[in-house]
Amino acid sequence: MAIKVKLREKKISGNRHSLYLDFYPAIPHPETGKPTRRDFLGLYLFDKSKNPFDKQHNKETLQLAEQIRQKRENHLNKPEIYTGYEKEQLKIKEKSEQNFVEYFKSLADKRKASNHDNWVSAYNYLNTFTNGNLKFANLNENFCNAFKEYLLTTKSNKSIKKSLAINSAVSYFNKLKATLKQANIDGYLSSDLNSKIKQIKTDETKRNFLTIEELNSLVKTECNNPLLKRAAIFSALTGLRFSDIKNLIWGELEYIEGNGYFIQFKQQKTKGVEMMPISEQAYSLLGERKEPTDKIFEGLTYSAYENKHLAKWIGLAGITKDITFHCFRHTFATLQLSKGTDIYTVSKMLGHRELKTTQIYAKIIDQTKREAADKIHIDL
Repeated sequence: MAIKVKLREKKISGNRHSLYLDFYPAIPHPETGKPTRRDFLGLYLFDKSKNPFDKQHNKETLQLAEQIRQKRENHLNKPEIYTGYEKEQLKIKEKSEQNFVEYFKSLADKRKASNHDNWVSAYNYLNTFTNGNLKFANLNENFCNAFKEYLLTTKSNKSIKKSLAINSAVSYFNKLKATLKQANIDGYLSSDLNSKIKQIKTDETKRNFLTIEELNSLVKTECNNPLLKRAAIFSALTGLRFSDIKNLIWGELEYIEGNGYFIQFKQQKTKGVEMMPISEQAYSLLGERKEPTDKIFEGLTYSAYENKHLAKWIGLAGITKDITFHCFRHTFATLQLSKGTDIYTVSKMLGHRELKTTQIYAKIIDQTKREAADKIHIDL
């Protein structure tokens, strides 16, 4: 007697219907061996879907459920035609039921140092957006674009009064795309979803910086965290990132007669080995020389608590711009270009792999000149 397999629905919480297979007559349960009529698929439909995201979800979920029903019916009634392709599709179906958010976190846990911290931050936003529960089967372009919009409009986890910085949104969304790409390689996705999703345009990025007058004002202003102050001013004089400053050791600093001080180090972000000259003023911020393996800025940390010290210091100096630690690197770049240093030299000093990354600062200088020219008005 042929076994009939029907696709049915059962109402569950959250205005949803759970999908399951109904077998007639009953079949042996794969684990207990006892007769069973039902096999819940772990898939659900939204009731009265009104928005495009829910409608697309329902359409794709029904298509997937019907494919599963057909293959299950074939397997029960005609096991000899249950091909290798169908078996492979069942494996994909099993993987598609797993939690994408947990998979994302597993990739984040494999990262190291500052890259790990960035992945964890991206995971926190994804976890909040999905409530920690998103099956691979429910991943589609609509979801990815909805998450992109969320990143561009949500508040920062570090300060509920501020929106998430565009730089952070770009970085976190790129982590999602990287995870989609890896999921396709690992067989969790049946198609390359990553290739269908557009990145957030980096040309939307706004880079704040300090003028030389504002930087001098900060030098004269006390900070509750003197170590943070020294590191920030050092960044403005060298262009180094926070992660590179934090990891600097005395053995990487050398003096070459007739040429001055140099730092030889591997960039935390790009992994490129750099030999960077630094000024006498920058060197004067480093303090007494210690053992070669000792960190120059021992005890320097990045946290919401330290950010409060930074914000207070900026405010006490009378500066109203939204300044983060990374803005001191932007300050180095813009001041160098405004003083006539050619863009190729600045690009090399910043450790940029491509000149186009540095060109954003040239545009900032051009805009600053435009604003300066427009400040003078006379009666004609």
